[in-house]
Amino acid sequence: MKKLIGTIIFASLFLIVSAQQEQQYTQFMYNKLGLNPGYAGSHEAMCLTGVYRQQWMGLEGAPATQLLSFNMPLSNMRAGLGVNLVRNTIGISTRVSLDASYAYRLRLGQGMLGIGLQGSIRSIRQNYADDRLVATQNILIDGAIPDGEKSKVVPNFGAGLYYQGRNYYVGLSAPRLLANNIDFNDAGTIIGREVLHMFLMAGVVFDVSESVQLKPQILLKYAKNSPFDADINLMAIFAKKYSAGVTYRLGGSTVSGGGESIDFLLAAQILDNLLLGVSYDMTLSELKDYNNGGIEVVLRYCLGSSEGDEIINPRFF
Repeated sequence: MKKLIGTIIFASLFLIVSAQQEQQYTQFMYNKLGLNPGYAGSHEAMCLTGVYRQQWMGLEGAPATQLLSFNMPLSNMRAGLGVNLVRNTIGISTRVSLDASYAYRLRLGQGMLGIGLQGSIRSIRQNYADDRLVATQNILIDGAIPDGEKSKVVPNFGAGLYYQGRNYYVGLSAPRLLANNIDFNDAGTIIGREVLHMFLMAGVVFDVSESVQLKPQILLKYAKNSPFDADINLMAIFAKKYSAGVTYRLGGSTVSGGGESIDFLLAAQILDNLLLGVSYDMTLSELKDYNNGGIEVVLRYCLGSSEGDEIINPRFF
């Protein structure tokens, strides 16, 4: 019975991927370049960011993501460059993406608007000989299911806008615009394509006292032919170095309607140029009985980060 339940859940992972193909990040506020090419150069410092994420711990074949991101301003802050290297695994699928972003930044009102373009190359590999793949009949009978290990490389491009004011930010992006064929069936028909994803993010900092700020943030996620999704976050910042917060993630359950997860976040500016962030996702959907939640770790190191106005300091945005 447990094997049957596990097989059903494992199969459901592919349905989730087909609906929303881009990896998600609980600590998106420290990894905006991973979602929006318009953010390139907005950090006002040369930064290197690493992310490790394990979703649905204890569930075989659950999504796992590793990211390495580089971001720097150019031309007296009027342009920015960014590079993301991302590895994502789920079930029998492994996906490696290399993204290069350029953003032109112009002053608008009291803030800066970044207009970004992104080019990407994505390697997709699926191992249909994996022992975890179970079928009710021999998979060789179905021409839509390949045999052995298959791989392909697909290019794409995207765009984004990112505006950063004195105490707030807002961004809109579509990182991949081409509907590439990403399946491996031998029947001559196209079953799976990359679908359009759009992200809208926003956040603002409020002073509670000299040593305490509140930062509500939201990330709205849209994927074509997929239910609307969102992360609603509230962070408290202490002594301009330490942060603690909670996120409610919509989606996940079509039965209970209780959302996907409640996420708990902690971050510390452990050195002037080094930030460490950790988070834990507590699953709310029906999958909660089959996993131990998710974890995510972010490490960000910046060179020559600005120590000017604390509100636009990189430790906030």
